[in-house]
Amino acid sequence: MTTRKQAITYCLTFPYTYEDYPFHDPNWTCMRIRTTNRIFAWIYEREEQIWVNVKCDPEWRDMWRETYEAVVPGYHMNKKHWNSLILNGTIPENDIRRMIAESYDLCAKKNEKR
Repeated sequence: MTTRKQAITYCLTFPYTYEDYPFHDPNWTCMRIRTTNRIFAWIYEREEQIWVNVKCDPEWRDMWRETYEAVVPGYHMNKKHWNSLILNGTIPENDIRRMIAESYDLCAKKNEKR
């Protein structure tokens, strides 16, 4: 997975998801869950690469960052709960899908404590 279209297409495979552009800027795509209206993925271009911000469990956050150079603290997000994935071809697709799926699961929880 290296393109915006591939990331959006994968995100839309989850139940009740839709694509949104809250800043009226085509560079910033957010993927939302209809039932909670929460954003589980931000997709944007930065430094000539596509990036995806995903929510992560703090217990796994550092493991992903240490495993892949292309997983960094969430750009413009809470660094404790979000990672940014740089889709430059260095993260295996299965792991990208796993991180997006985890973000969806975390954001889909109706009674998540803030």
